[in-house]
Amino acid sequence: MIQLFDLPLSPYAQKVKLALLEKNIPFDVHGVNLLQPDATFLSVSPRRQAPVLLCDDIAVFDSTIILEFIEDSWPERPLLPQDAALRANARMVEDVCDTTYDAINWSVMVAAERADSGSAQTINRKATSQVNEINAWLESRLDSDGWFGGLDALWTDICVYPFVNAAASQGNKPKSGSKLEVWLHRMRGRASAARVRNDIRVYLEELRERSSTTSSKIGVRRRTFRDHRLEWMMVNGGKEIVLSGIEEGTATYTEIIFL
Repeated sequence: MIQLFDLPLSPYAQKVKLALLEKNIPFDVHGVNLLQPDATFLSVSPRRQAPVLLCDDIAVFDSTIILEFIEDSWPERPLLPQDAALRANARMVEDVCDTTYDAINWSVMVAAERADSGSAQTINRKATSQVNEINAWLESRLDSDGWFGGLDALWTDICVYPFVNAAASQGNKPKSGSKLEVWLHRMRGRASAARVRNDIRVYLEELRERSSTTSSKIGVRRRTFRDHRLEWMMVNGGKEIVLSGIEEGTATYTEIIFL
C-alpha cells in the first residue's frame, strides 16, 4: 500500500494527492506535524518537507519527482501528454506555479499573519497585480476544450489547480467570465479536487480546535522562508517581516538532515 506523508494546506502535497486520485491509485495518508515531526517522517524526508511518497521500500520526496515516479510506475491513464512540445509546456507551467505563484500566495498568507496594515496593503497590491499577470499567462495556455492538456492528460491541470484555487480563496480570483474562471469551476467539480478541499477543511477545523486549547497564536507560528518565497518577500515589501521573524526566531529556512 502507498503511504502519502501529507500536509493538506501544502499546494505541493495537493498536487500529489490529485495525481493519485485521478489515476485511481489507492493510498493511505500519514498526517505530518512539522512542529513535532515523528521519526518515520524524518527518516524519509531529509528536508523536513511534505509531501513524501512511501511505496514499499522506496521513499520519494519533492512533488515533481513524486509525480514523475507515479507516472513511471503506473503508466496506465497517463497524466503527461505524449507530444514532446506539450510535455515541455506542462513542465514549464508547473515550474512557474511551484516557484512564482507559490511565492505570491504564501507571502499573502504570511502578510495576513504578521504585517502591519501598511506593509500588508503593499504586499497585497503587488500580489494582486502579479497574480493577474500569471493568470492571464495561464489562460493563454488553455486548449480549445478549456483544459491545459485535454482530459486525457491532466498533469498541467493538476499542477495549476492548487495555486489558482488558493489565490482565489485569498481574493485574487480569475477575471469574471474568463476561460480560467470556467476552468477553475470545472476543476473544482472533479471528485479529486473535492477530496483535496475536504481534507483542507478538516485540517483547518482541527487546527482551530488545537489553537483554542493552547496559548499559541497563528501569528507566531514558525514559517519556512525558503528560496523563492524569501526572494519575493524581500523584493515586494516584506523585508521587515523577514527580519523581525529572524529576530523573534519565527522565520526558519530549509534544513537538510541526512539520517
